[in-house]
Amino acid sequence: MSNIKKFLLTVMIGIVALILEFGFHQNRLAFWLVAIVGGIMTVTMLIGMIETLRSGKYGVDILAITAIVATLLVGEYWASLMVLIMLTGGDSLEDYASHQASRELRSLLDNSPQTAHRIKGEEITDLAVEEVEVGDLILVKPGELVPVDGRVVEGESFVDESSLTGESKPIEKKQNDELMSGSINGDAALRFKVTKAAKDSQYQTLVKLVKESEAKPAHFVRLADRYAVPFTIIAYVIGGVAWFVSKDPVRFAEVLVVASPCPLILAAPVALVAGMSRSSRNGIVVKTGTTIEKLANAKSIAFDKTGTLTEGKLSVEDIKVDSDHFSKEDLITYAASGEQESSHILARSLVAFAKEKKIDLFPVTELEEITGQGIQAKVNGKNIRVGKASFAGSPIELTNEHTAVYVSIDNQYIGYITFTDIVRKESADTIKALNDLGIKKTIMLTGDHQSIAKQIAHEVGITEVHAECLPEEKINVLKTLNDRDRPGIMVGDGVNDAPALAVADVGIAMGAHGSTAASESADAVILKDDLSRVSEAVRLSQDTMRIARQSVLIGLVICIILMLIASTGIIPALLGAALQEVIDTVSILSALRARKDR
Repeated sequence: MSNIKKFLLTVMIGIVALILEFGFHQNRLAFWLVAIVGGIMTVTMLIGMIETLRSGKYGVDILAITAIVATLLVGEYWASLMVLIMLTGGDSLEDYASHQASRELRSLLDNSPQTAHRIKGEEITDLAVEEVEVGDLILVKPGELVPVDGRVVEGESFVDESSLTGESKPIEKKQNDELMSGSINGDAALRFKVTKAAKDSQYQTLVKLVKESEAKPAHFVRLADRYAVPFTIIAYVIGGVAWFVSKDPVRFAEVLVVASPCPLILAAPVALVAGMSRSSRNGIVVKTGTTIEKLANAKSIAFDKTGTLTEGKLSVEDIKVDSDHFSKEDLITYAASGEQESSHILARSLVAFAKEKKIDLFPVTELEEITGQGIQAKVNGKNIRVGKASFAGSPIELTNEHTAVYVSIDNQYIGYITFTDIVRKESADTIKALNDLGIKKTIMLTGDHQSIAKQIAHEVGITEVHAECLPEEKINVLKTLNDRDRPGIMVGDGVNDAPALAVADVGIAMGAHGSTAASESADAVILKDDLSRVSEAVRLSQDTMRIARQSVLIGLVICIILMLIASTGIIPALLGAALQEVIDTVSILSALRARKDR
């Protein structure tokens, strides 16, 4: 039975009991009705508490159970009914607060793309988004949701990506630009080639993460446990002393009635769900409340280099032509034309450089990607190869300190292009912000050359470098962190980062250009291509936990003050039960502050 149904049932029974006592003067019937309902509810709560205790955790429901039993035993059955109404009403209020707090997360599920318009020759057919295949040509009309990830082949439009990245400003999309599923097209039609199947596309991945976060709610046990035992002892001591001094057992019941455990049960979960909602609005999907707790207490952070500390694209550093028949512009034109449909980092960098130089690219046909070697394709009637030195037939190969692609046209080697990493402009500020938030140990884990890694680490302010790492070596570094450096965060974006993200106390994936594997392995996903969101995630988590603690303590302090007043006999049991709702409302309203950006 849902919490709202329990609440309504309890209220209905209360109304029947009121009619019996004050309408028909059937006091005993009213008492037994409340006693039976109270007994059933107490037994169900007791079973739940025993299960909690068996799992090695402390059950704060013991206070509520004692209050119901004590009020029934001393004949204050209306107070007992009020406690029942407050408990079921509090649970219903928790459901409502959680619903409100996670509204932004769930709105993603409601707007999931369902259909796509596939273009085949002159014919346009509608099909379910799950049936779209990589390589299909798709039409997205003005105002429609982009159904799957792809690359624009025709048209120009402004696209709203706010539901994915938190970026409110529409982004201009032109030929060769990437489109993310779930973004909303502006006022012009676009044709794009599908680069990822529906199940792997950005929006569906995001929906999967949100469903996962809803299916695995955090238990928030540690925060509640910290206060539950001392609070219960204080309640029993105040009630026991009041009973001993007054020689009246009613006084014990009056104290326990106001000893509401609801601040412990409600405040922390509501604050953490609210914090998850707030993170989502800022382009950060946090899968569980436990992740927020760990982020707030993090002591160290490790970064992958390429695509994380650097931009995920490289800057063309040098163009070397070894042929009398081709110029540097020819070399770039043919290489970028061949790479324009590849999602590889070097391909994206080449195409971006060509667009920046306003170089018109040729159409590409017969494209084939050779794993670990490069691509071969037909461009402007010529057979081209772009990739490793041996693949392109180069007589020379640069050292590991240089990132390069080699190009051949019609089986004739014509030259190479070298690249350099572009450090994200926000990287240094992000590291400084993390240091200011209390994370002093910063680590770089990269497969790149030692000299390049050290140079970038120095530039952004990272203190510890592990270069030329294989995926298993990254895992070992994270596993061997000292206790004083935990919880530890790992930030990455590639397939080879997925194992490290899974092993870390908190894994954060850069999801805008990152791999699906990385996003699925991570505890949190940054949806906007902006590293500063990592420090923002830590800041929001710390703020959320501060509000959670404040909300719990505010509720408990009010409870203790009311218990002390009730111990004097000033507060009748019925009024004390009603005051529980005031405590619950104050705690929940305080916790909901975590939803608001300040």
